[in-house]
Amino acid sequence: ELIDIDTIKATIVVAIWNVGEIRHQDYFPQKTLDFLSPSDKEAVIKNSKSHDINMNPADLNADNYLKFIVEELKPFVDREYSTLTDYENTMISGSSMGALISMYAVCEYPEVFGGAACISTHWPGFMPAKKNPMPEAIFKYMETNLPSAETHKFYFDYGTQTLDKFYPQYLDDVDRIFTKKGFTVKNYMNLEFEGADHSEESWNRRFDIPLTFLLNK
Repeated sequence: ELIDIDTIKATIVVAIWNVGEIRHQDYFPQKTLDFLSPSDKEAVIKNSKSHDINMNPADLNADNYLKFIVEELKPFVDREYSTLTDYENTMISGSSMGALISMYAVCEYPEVFGGAACISTHWPGFMPAKKNPMPEAIFKYMETNLPSAETHKFYFDYGTQTLDKFYPQYLDDVDRIFTKKGFTVKNYMNLEFEGADHSEESWNRRFDIPLTFLLNK
């Protein structure tokens, strides 16, 4: 519809399948663990096991997952379809853990991806818990690795119900990082959707907003 009303560029969507059993291992930005102290890292790995989540560094696969997208999937798409191949016309999006890997993708491959739509970003990294050091490690990673505000765009959002209720507490931290890096309303959004929960239905209702922000004519 956005294409039909001439709001966004002519666009194709490449939907990448995920395997539920290893989704977390594929999507968790593994280099963020490097920003934990040794004791915090040990605690995160131990605590994640109690939630049936594998945070063992040897089993995390985000770097290989992104390598697959960049070196295999995108070249195939560019070869088979009529695409504009540059980073300014290549965006990545996901929800929850998929939002984290989308942010990670732009930071790791700024020459490939021009922006990310990170919907209901799961800043806790695994199950929300008190004194969880993981969000701070993710923020430190972003402070170190965010690409230039002159060339890239980031969209974040969150609801206030179900799992999303754990996300508003990180609003100021995220805003501070992007403001410090020179991002403005032209290339950065971080929106709250009061009453929205952590579900495909909620994300579907607002997906036009990041699409318009990233792909507007």
